[in-house]
Amino acid sequence: MPQALRIGLLGCGTVGTGVAKILSEKAQELTRITGRPLTLCRVVVRDVTKLRDSVIPVNLITGDPTTLFSEPLDVVVEVAGGIGPIRDIVIKCLESGRDLITANKALLAEWGSEIFEQARKHGRAIGFEAAVAGGIPIIRAISEGMVANRITAILGILNGTSNYILTRMADDGLTYSEALVEAQKMGYAEANPSLDVDGTDAAHKLAILAHLAFGVQPPLESIPRRGINNLDAVDICFASELGYTIKLLAESWNRNGKLAMHVSPVLLKKQAPMAQVRGAYNAVALVGDAVEDTLYYGKGAGMLPTASSIVANLVDIASSRERMVQQSRLLWPKGKNNGPPILPDTDLKSRFYLRLLVPDRPGIMAEVAGILATFKISIASVIQHESTSSPPNRVQMVIMTHEAFASDFRLAVAEIDRRAFAIFPVTHYPVAD
Repeated sequence: MPQALRIGLLGCGTVGTGVAKILSEKAQELTRITGRPLTLCRVVVRDVTKLRDSVIPVNLITGDPTTLFSEPLDVVVEVAGGIGPIRDIVIKCLESGRDLITANKALLAEWGSEIFEQARKHGRAIGFEAAVAGGIPIIRAISEGMVANRITAILGILNGTSNYILTRMADDGLTYSEALVEAQKMGYAEANPSLDVDGTDAAHKLAILAHLAFGVQPPLESIPRRGINNLDAVDICFASELGYTIKLLAESWNRNGKLAMHVSPVLLKKQAPMAQVRGAYNAVALVGDAVEDTLYYGKGAGMLPTASSIVANLVDIASSRERMVQQSRLLWPKGKNNGPPILPDTDLKSRFYLRLLVPDRPGIMAEVAGILATFKISIASVIQHESTSSPPNRVQMVIMTHEAFASDFRLAVAEIDRRAFAIFPVTHYPVAD
């Protein structure tokens, strides 16, 4: 029998346990597919005393990461997360002749150039299918399935935690805080969920997809991002009344030779395919010049969906490693940006939703409309219900605009916020039709 593919596992939480389960339960099938056994030989964890699933042999567990580059291994699977010491460990693994499979989107988004430079230098392969959208094979779709296309746009729900929270707020009237607590109880959100709910996680994933699709290497700070952590349930209700659903979207598209990118809550028409993505699911829409619209949907996180993407990369290395090495040579070239320049977000055009809390007295609507008109923003519709507030004489005013430049819109919002009638700062989100 051909020599086994010897695997080291860095991290053994939910996803790492899933990898071990698949390798154990589908060992014969995987051997049949690749022509060689896929054998787990070492598991490196932070806490060696923690009780683990019986699928993890106790004799494989260690707290010493140096075993990953001192013992005879062919490939290291990194599912520990984080950047600091993990970056140093994976670089040493590449230097010592190990291939790498990682689910770490932050590591790739922020240090992809350095890590792939090491892979090129030492002739190693890197697989990262699990880094974006869990069990959805979106990396393969872009790099292989869409190879005959010039991709012109990416639109994605890339964070299952945020999507679960938004679904519960929309369907069951929960507040953001109530939905977050439930997401934590369900295991969809971490004890500290900030990277999920503030848009950072989705921005990391968008940076990876944009690199594959457009050749850019955008630093995280170049991707404008807003999360859902300040979203008010009242905006969910008003959006529904207007025929929309709010989703946290990661978007990138080529506009007149420049690349636009952002992560933000966006109002989507309820009948739009992306608006139907519910719970902890992810979805990614790709637009190609040949194939036009495509949509990829599935579980974006969890033990087995993410582990399935990792094992798919292990199968690639076991059966067609040279092809993966060649692919790795082309990604994240050091010091190069082969894609279009990134368009400042102020130059983007969109329709907008804005909500104001104002005194219930004559003339306010005219004053707001005048400010918007000054900045070349026209009003498409207005909702203003009778005041039921306590204290009285305050009313919510909701305006949907026609398309306008983001720069003009922000100036208008700043001017409204300066006026005496503005009880609270304006709430606003882009609208996609």
